[in-house]
Amino acid sequence: MSDSSARPHSSSGSSVAAADAAPREPRLRRTLNVWQAVGLSMALMAPSMAVNINPQAAAPSVGRAVPLTFLIAAVGVLLVAYVFVRLCQYFHHSGSVYAFVGATLGPRFGVVAGWGLVGTYLCYGVTTSSVVGIFGTSFLQRTGVWPHPPVDAPFLLTGCVLVLAWWLTVASVRRGTNVLLTVEGATVALILAISAVVLVRLVAGDAPAGHRFTLSVFTVPPGTAPSALFLGVVFGFLSFAGFEAAATLGEEANEPRRDIPRAILGTTLFGGVFFVVVTGIEMMGFGANTAGVTAFGSSASLIGDLGGAYLSPWVGDAVTLGATVSAFGCCLACTVGSARLLFALGRDSFGDRGLARVSRAGTPARAATAASLAMALALGICVVAFSAVPEDTFVWGGTVGTLILLVAYVLTTLGAIRLLFVQRRMSVPMWQVVIPLAALALLGYTVYRNVVPYPASGPGHWFPIVAGGWLAAAAVAVCAAPATARRVGRHLTDAEGLRGDPDRSG
Repeated sequence: MSDSSARPHSSSGSSVAAADAAPREPRLRRTLNVWQAVGLSMALMAPSMAVNINPQAAAPSVGRAVPLTFLIAAVGVLLVAYVFVRLCQYFHHSGSVYAFVGATLGPRFGVVAGWGLVGTYLCYGVTTSSVVGIFGTSFLQRTGVWPHPPVDAPFLLTGCVLVLAWWLTVASVRRGTNVLLTVEGATVALILAISAVVLVRLVAGDAPAGHRFTLSVFTVPPGTAPSALFLGVVFGFLSFAGFEAAATLGEEANEPRRDIPRAILGTTLFGGVFFVVVTGIEMMGFGANTAGVTAFGSSASLIGDLGGAYLSPWVGDAVTLGATVSAFGCCLACTVGSARLLFALGRDSFGDRGLARVSRAGTPARAATAASLAMALALGICVVAFSAVPEDTFVWGGTVGTLILLVAYVLTTLGAIRLLFVQRRMSVPMWQVVIPLAALALLGYTVYRNVVPYPASGPGHWFPIVAGGWLAAAAVAVCAAPATARRVGRHLTDAEGLRGDPDRSG
């Protein structure tokens, strides 16, 4: 998927520089390279955190075949990544799906998609800051640094994380993305090292409880229905959420039409290999028999437990610390992404006022402050009104955010189909329409499996209601304010990177 068909005849760098020279509206500074874009997507996807807490959810449906579900999910996510890669070859805008959908399906749909992705990032910020509180308190207690923490200790750490993420976002996105890539890379390296040791012992026949290397983890147990297999695939698919985060840096990358697509595709490919390999080793490490699957499903930290069993107890503490740092990186990525989306929405709706103001450091400081306060408010409501504990806010935020995200992905995929195969704005072979169509099928079935059968009671009853209410608020707003919607459409049409430039059709 080369970006050559998407570029103007002049060089991408010169066209971007010329656009930046035009004093049309507040703009972010172009200071980021491809690795910093990778850092944002990697941190929001948080593979080191996801591989510790998501695979267990698939075990009741597919048993030993959890690695197979992640393999199928990886293929599905690559279909969705194709959509983002193609759109980022044509557009570069801090609004990500807001800009993509607004420029292809119309400004009203764009606002709904952008507002939806803001909601997802805010919810994921609640989730990941809660994880920092949970894992951080556990680490401090197990190492004796804080032997008797109070009941509300996790929320104290959560508050500190939100403040630190806000500061890094406001101070400099360059500094923030460097931190994201460093901490996530270190944690992934630790997980790979532990996985390598476990694999060697499995192959050598020196594993605890007589566990051995076996490819049966990539086969479904007899009697497993296809619907059960795909229910497990859902949890694999959700582990990739956030791979598209680099798209929000379209106005800050030095070579956006080259670096942003590479960051998104590279993150997705790495995540696919990482999840499939590590989950395979995890399942084999626990054992592919009934007892092993049961232990796998009840583990609180898969790599942590394996590290303690196959290496040394202190390894579990190291993994817990790594998961804490990974969760912080994800929270920081959520703050960075939501701030840029709010900045783009505010700029196109109200000009250089309010959330569209840029700080002296060239960052959307007001939007970052609003995003951080929204995360803190959501946590406060959950605690005060519903007596939530950190484990509750982790699950609630993740579920609601994912439901919203799937709708944003659907709108983005529809917009890509219109741009590429209806308007024919890029030189793309017509047969490739099967890729976004397959992505739509995957996304639609994923939504279906998350809401059917509908939970009659408990917290799950409210998840679709909250997600639908967030999206409905944007839909009502754009319908009630047609003048604002027209202004948004005009800004999207006039913005460099969103204008219908014939040169970009190849």
